[in-house]
Formats: sequence, structure tokens, C-alpha cells
Amino acid sequence: MPKFAYIAVDSAGKETRGTIEAPNQAQAVAKVRGQGLFPTAIGVTGGGAEAAAGGKGAPAAPKKGAPAKKSMAKMEIKMPKFLRGKVKQKDLTTLTRQLATLVDAGLPLLRGLHVLQRQTPNASLKDALTGMCESVESGSTFSESLQNYPKIFNNLYINMVRAGEAGGVLEVVLNRLAEFAEKAERIKNKVKGAMVYPIVVFCAAIGITGFLLVAVIPKFKDIFTELLEGKPLPPITLFVMNASDLVMKNGLFVAGGVVGFVILFKIFAKTKTGSYVIDVAKIHAPMFGSLVRRTAVARMTRTLGTLLSSGVPVLQALVIVRDTTGNAVVSRAIQAVHDSVKEGESMTNPLAASKVFPPMVISMVEVGEETGALPEMLTRIADTYDDEVDNAVAGLTSVIEPVMIIMLAVIVGTIVIAMFMPMIQIISSLGAQS
Repeated sequence: MPKFAYIAVDSAGKETRGTIEAPNQAQAVAKVRGQGLFPTAIGVTGGGAEAAAGGKGAPAAPKKGAPAKKSMAKMEIKMPKFLRGKVKQKDLTTLTRQLATLVDAGLPLLRGLHVLQRQTPNASLKDALTGMCESVESGSTFSESLQNYPKIFNNLYINMVRAGEAGGVLEVVLNRLAEFAEKAERIKNKVKGAMVYPIVVFCAAIGITGFLLVAVIPKFKDIFTELLEGKPLPPITLFVMNASDLVMKNGLFVAGGVVGFVILFKIFAKTKTGSYVIDVAKIHAPMFGSLVRRTAVARMTRTLGTLLSSGVPVLQALVIVRDTTGNAVVSRAIQAVHDSVKEGESMTNPLAASKVFPPMVISMVEVGEETGALPEMLTRIADTYDDEVDNAVAGLTSVIEPVMIIMLAVIVGTIVIAMFMPMIQIISSLGAQS
């Protein structure tokens, strides 16, 4: 009978390695699971033919802590090389909601995946569902099959599904994932909507200013040189004309400088220090800082509350939140909370020390810890801050519109005044001559 080498984890997440005899891979997976383990990789050991014949060619079980042998066949289906396009959050949310409905209706998971694979219009999701069906059929769990597609399913998604499988409440977890994604997408769209108007006005200001500097001001410069006959120009006019000369004569250098600055900024933002500095600036930025802070708090509390209510262990949940929060300042605060909880202490002290979370959040987390209702308390905090984000977006929109209009008026008005002041001087001199 062939020997299969396996790598598995127990319910506490501890890795175990060994070998087991079975007629085929599916039976080997069943035997490993029968021992209370969750296999992550399994395959026929090197010299499998000799093992089947009872020869001595089968290698010994891999030692604990030793790297897996290259000859060991991975149980998971590898991510397709030509995974087409990018899956939108809306498509993933729809898929999650549909799968939850099918499982809740009593349809077996594998059949539900086949149904969704046939009807999904997204090519990337169709490829992923095909691979997941094959992986589940070969004996993998649903969460294990999701791990083969990290570009589609993040750690939050995978760990919540794993917790749902362990607790036998997969349909409940899938519904929570869909609700979480819908609320996160709604907040994201509101913030994006609030930024549309200022971006449009800013682009219009740049376009109008560029047109005036390149096409209009040089003509005025020729007129002033001819009519003023060397008389000094007002300082504001000289400033605008110098700006026009800079754009006209060194336009490529200016454009290159802007592009270079953007590239350097993006490189800096990808570094650990850079991302932290930029996120600190975002949180303390005038007008926008309050919105960024509230959005980060709402996302963190909803993610942590969803994970805890789904049965994910608190330390593992904190690691997932730390990696998915999207803000380096909040990530550092969550890491401090993780270290505190690991030492048997409460969450409230590191949350207060971070100076990121408002006192109300800290107080509610403390009450949740004391009453044993932390997941529900975190969800309430998230709901409260979702409403505050809505109000902040509405308030920001009402403030930013007149500010941008005033800014555009100042830029264009400065150029117009700069051009009219010499014209007044020319008209006055012509009137004196007559």
C-alpha cells in the first residue's frame, strides 16, 4: 500500500508532519482528518512505487521542523498562471452572498460551487471557482482551496471561512462576510464621492492657469514691452510673467520634476517609515484628518468584531486586523494591543496609549471586555462610526465646495489683476500725453 507524507495542523494551529498508509490520496486525507488534524499538504513519498510494493525505497517521515521535500506533491491546486483581470469587490460580495444562500438552503458546498462556476460572468472568478471545485473534490477544505487565490480572497476572508467550517456555521460566516464587504464598499464609495468635486475643481484650476500662462500672458508681455518703453512693472505682474517664462522655457523640466516627485513619493510611501509618516499626516491633516480617523476606527472595529463573532481566536484576529487595516498608525496600535493581550493584559491600555482612538471607543472596548460581549460592542462602535463617517462626508462636501471655488477665483483673479495693473498705467500715460 502506498505511503503518503503529510503536513497538517491541529486545532491550536501547531504543525505536525508524518506518513500514513492509504490506497489513494483521498483516503489518506480522510485518515489524517480522523486523527483530529487538518492537512495542508499531502502526497506520495519519493519512491512511491517501491512503497506500494513494500520495498525499502520509501523515505522516512519528514522530521518536525524540517522543510518539506521537493518530491512531495502539494495537495492544493496552484493558482492559474493566466488568471485574467481583477475581481471587483462588488463581484466578490455577490458571489459570497449567493454561496451563503445556497449553503443555507441545504445545498452541499461542492454543488454550490459548481452552480456558481457555471453562472458567474466574471472570467477570473470562473477560473478560481473551477480550481476550487477541483481542490475540494480532491479532499481539501473550502478554506484551503481559497488560499490558492490570494489575489481574490484576503486573509480576513480565508480565516473567517476557516472559523465557520470549524464551528459548522459556514452559511452564517458567509453572510457576515457579505454584509461586511457591503458596508465597507458603501463607506469607500461615499468618501470617493466626496473627493470628486474638489479633484474636478483642482484639475480645472491647473488647466486654466496653464492656459493663461502659456497662451495669454506672453502676448501681454509683448504689449507691455512696446508701450511702457522700459518703465518698471508692478511686482505682481513681474511675478506672473516670470512664472509664464518658467513654464514656457522649462516646461519639460517642470513636467519632469512633477513626474519625478510623484515617483519618489510613491517609492517613499511603500517603505515602512514612509507609510507611517504619510498616515500620521493623513490623520492630523486639516479638514480631512477627522474623516480619515473615523474611517480607520470604523474599519478596524468592524473587522475585529466580525472575526471574533465568527469564532476566530483573539490573537489571530488581531494579527489579521493589523495586516488589513490599511493605515500604518492603526496597525502599530493593533500590534501593541496584540502584545498586551498575549501577556494576559487588557486591550484598553495600549489603545489609549496610541492616541488614535477616541475615549468613547476605549471605554466601550473596556466594557465589552468586562462583560464578555466584546464582539457585539465592537460592532456597535463600527455602526456608530459609520454614521459619523456619513455625517463627516456630508459636512466636508459642504465646506470644501466654497473653499475650492475661492481658491480658483484667487488664482485666476491674481493673474487678471497682474495683467490689468500695467494696462491702467499705460492708459494713464496715454491720457497725460493727450
